[in-house]
Amino acid sequence: MKGRVIKSTGSWYAVQTEDGEVVKSRLRGKFKQDGLKTNNPIAVGDWVLLDKEAKGDNTAVISDILPRENYIIRQSTRKSGFSHILASNLDQTVLVATLAFPKTSLGFIDRFLVSAESFRIPSVILFNKADILEEDGFEYAAELQELYESLGYKTALISVLEDDNLDTIHALLKGKTSLISGHSGVGKSSLLNRLIPDLDLKTGEVSTFANKGTHTTTFAELFAIDSESWVIDTPGIKELGLVDMEPAEISHYFPEMRELIGACKFHNCSHTNEPACAVQAAYQEGLISASRYASYFSMMEDYDNRR
Repeated sequence: MKGRVIKSTGSWYAVQTEDGEVVKSRLRGKFKQDGLKTNNPIAVGDWVLLDKEAKGDNTAVISDILPRENYIIRQSTRKSGFSHILASNLDQTVLVATLAFPKTSLGFIDRFLVSAESFRIPSVILFNKADILEEDGFEYAAELQELYESLGYKTALISVLEDDNLDTIHALLKGKTSLISGHSGVGKSSLLNRLIPDLDLKTGEVSTFANKGTHTTTFAELFAIDSESWVIDTPGIKELGLVDMEPAEISHYFPEMRELIGACKFHNCSHTNEPACAVQAAYQEGLISASRYASYFSMMEDYDNRR
């Protein structure tokens, strides 16, 4: 049987077959010996082949993992040198960010977008908690929306608490499989509860002491909004380390840099301190934002530190 992984708990997987049946499945041991540098050889969104077990208790063994179209990956927080696949076979990613309580850093946003760009996965940014913004907060949100929309990303300023712009979000998600991601406390679970009223996901409070959210989602899981729209909920991400990306690649995943790369004097230009660099010139002219250029430098420095 062929099916799609809709939930991963680490040792068992919920797999929905093509006829809609959900089967509790486990992984054949051989996949754990394939030398994969991930701590989860199977991810939510994977298409797999199943062999039903003879016990009659609606369980199966995953006999094969079908090739992935794409995936979002980050460095593992538990095992050095390993990575963790957040989800696979995506039509788009949806990053939920907040400008206050807690504040999502622009560096985190840019790292997430670069990860998605590396597989040419379109991204949407939802700036949540508009209900707690003051006038300067709205101005800042408008600046960020203008910045990211100029780079080709769709954005929306929303308030899940007050149901602002939920029709817009439904339209963005229609007909797609979307990964919903972001820091803990930004309102991912609350958003999904609004989009799918009978879901009733657990939500948590943001600590007033640390200005950080608490983890309420433990495992990644796929939910159906309707017959043609799915969302994958993931645990909140604290940090997002780039995986399997050489420094020469990173600028290719910044849309505003990608179109300038061929204009640099040196073919191996790192866009940091070389003469006649088109990217540096664009930054000096204000065509590349300071925050985006700082994010690029941060990613390059991370690679140097790992090396």
